[in-house]
Amino acid sequence: MSATARRVGARRAPLLLAAGLCLLAGLDAALSLLGLPAPVSSDRLPTVHGVLLVLGFVGTLVALERAVALGGRWPYLAPAFLGAGGLALLTPLDLVVGRLSLVAGCAVLVALYTRFWRRQPSAALVAQGAGAVAGLGAALLWLGGLDVPRMLPWLAAFLVLTIAGERLELARVGALAPPAEQLFLCVVGAVMGGVVTTLLWPPTGSLVLGAALLTLVAWLVVHDVARRLLRATGLPRFTAACLLGGYGWLGLAGLLWLLAGPVTDGTRYDAVVHAVFLGFVMSMIMAHAPVILPAVLRRPLPYHPAMAGAAWLLHLSLALRVLVGDLRDLTWAWRLGGALNIVAVLLFVLSAAASSVTASRRTAARRAPARVPAPTPASASDSAPDPGPAPVAAESAPAPAPAPAPAPGPDPSGPPDARPAGTGTASATGAAPAPAHHPRNPR
Repeated sequence: MSATARRVGARRAPLLLAAGLCLLAGLDAALSLLGLPAPVSSDRLPTVHGVLLVLGFVGTLVALERAVALGGRWPYLAPAFLGAGGLALLTPLDLVVGRLSLVAGCAVLVALYTRFWRRQPSAALVAQGAGAVAGLGAALLWLGGLDVPRMLPWLAAFLVLTIAGERLELARVGALAPPAEQLFLCVVGAVMGGVVTTLLWPPTGSLVLGAALLTLVAWLVVHDVARRLLRATGLPRFTAACLLGGYGWLGLAGLLWLLAGPVTDGTRYDAVVHAVFLGFVMSMIMAHAPVILPAVLRRPLPYHPAMAGAAWLLHLSLALRVLVGDLRDLTWAWRLGGALNIVAVLLFVLSAAASSVTASRRTAARRAPARVPAPTPASASDSAPDPGPAPVAAESAPAPAPAPAPAPGPDPSGPPDARPAGTGTASATGAAPAPAHHPRNPR
């Protein structure tokens, strides 16, 4: 890795650090909402839990990846405002300060997609731009005083459409038929229509949104390359499994919206929140992290089996929490599953960090210049003249250091730069449950 690449990565690291702090604070709040001991006790954290994770954590990751893809300086205002807004929510400052910063960050993110559109219009950009508009709408509604349960569809649409747009861009690599793309755009319109309608006529809006999400899941399962990669090994199989698992959880959320109507409290609300933000969004972050983070930080992040272990723990613990705890109303399963959700997220973060550090050290060791030992001085009893230092011959000197290993290859379903938007997606949502008015309802 060149010195220039390291400097570029170092300049972006503070933005990623802000997102990481939002994640840790959100997980701390999750412990409090579960009724478990938390490292930091704060009355404010549980009230900002959901927005902190969705906009402060994942929103910063999405905006940072978009800024890197677009280039220039002003695009970095989007992740800067979102990260700063999330951090402001953790301080004693008035909540309005953090809310205004989040609105500014979402507004700049919308502007980024406008610039992308001028470069090359596409259906994928329509979906991702619609997601950014939904994120801006959520930030504005929160600034205006709307409670999180009522604006939950806006937060969900922000990340669901952003990720779906990415998957469309990658599906097009496989010669996607025009009718399939047109259907995708119709589904995006239905999702946005349902989101807006939930504010005016909640029962109708929930029905439309649930049906649209189920249709979107069906489209993704049919057209995404993930199904064809399950028989592979290593990173391709890990990515495919995370993608398909995430689609399953999004389908469950759509089904609950379709059958249960507006979900603003109780166990159904908890199930929808965590099916979307933990089951779908966090699974997408795990799938794309080995591709997105190296492009952002210019640091290698090779796949390690420990990442798969974290993903398995996430899905199994979420099944315990949602399918047993929420849908069967068993508090012990809800609490145990929630605690294991947090463990799974932290395990993935730690395993990814360890993998990156190890790979960076190996790359640095391979690039280190070979050292030739200094010649031993001739002793006084030597009768032959000192021939001087021996020339460095190929067989006596260490072999030249091999070229550094390239950064982890692109996601088998496509290179990150080919995508109009990312999750650092990405990613980054303990993953992003929305908060609640009581421990079972994230606020």
